[in-house]
Amino acid sequence: MKKYRKILAMLAVFTIALVLTGCSNTPITENSTGFWDGMIILNFSRAIIWLANLFGHSYGMAIIIFTVIIRIIILPLMVFQTRNMVAMQEIQPQMKAIQKKYSSRDMETQQKLQSEMKKLYAQYGVHPMASMLPLLVQLPILIALYQAIWRTQVLKSGSFLWLQLGSKDPYYVLPILAALFTFASSWLAMKSQPETNGMTTSMTYLMPVIILITAINVPSALSLYWVISNAFQVGQTLLLQNPFKINRERAERKQKEKDRKRALEKARKRALRNHKR
Repeated sequence: MKKYRKILAMLAVFTIALVLTGCSNTPITENSTGFWDGMIILNFSRAIIWLANLFGHSYGMAIIIFTVIIRIIILPLMVFQTRNMVAMQEIQPQMKAIQKKYSSRDMETQQKLQSEMKKLYAQYGVHPMASMLPLLVQLPILIALYQAIWRTQVLKSGSFLWLQLGSKDPYYVLPILAALFTFASSWLAMKSQPETNGMTTSMTYLMPVIILITAINVPSALSLYWVISNAFQVGQTLLLQNPFKINRERAERKQKEKDRKRALEKARKRALRNHKR
């Protein structure tokens, strides 16, 4: 049942992404209508243009600032999602022990399994689906930001540093940076996990390649967005899911547990010696 809930949740995320990205590719103008184009994308577009006017009509600077603002606004959701995810990672050994204990597929055993899993979740204050809700909220916001940049023609008319925002990066600097930041954030997240699998590892190396190839073939305005968004993600991961801190604390807990068991064993042996006397 748990497996099916996860699959359904992922399908829901994929469906939302597919629907929103496929809503329309027509340019956003003051005449755009509808909830998604007229209310969401248009206002994102207006905000970026307003920021550009504050910074000497620099659309590149406006894209950077607005991307950071959006990431900061949704940061509380990321904090909640990451904390729940880290907590779920920490109880993986207990979860596997319970699943092994109740491995039989009959209904009675499965009911006991679900009951024990609920007790474990309650004990550590986590829920397997809790990290999906923030993702469902974040995804439309990030897609709206992406589409506002993609579909606002004026944003592609400016220049920024060596870039013509409506053209590809001639030196491939942004695509390479976008790929590197994507890899860094995925690698850091993977290193914090107590256990990894083949899919996690392959996605860590596959996604940067996809980002690199895509960024090479899109206007620099979008490549700039990916660089800033993924760079922010790296900082966010180091802040919320720092693998070096998590692994150090995990090792300290394991050492304390070993010391506790060693002390108990010594006390038991001492008690036995005293009893024989």
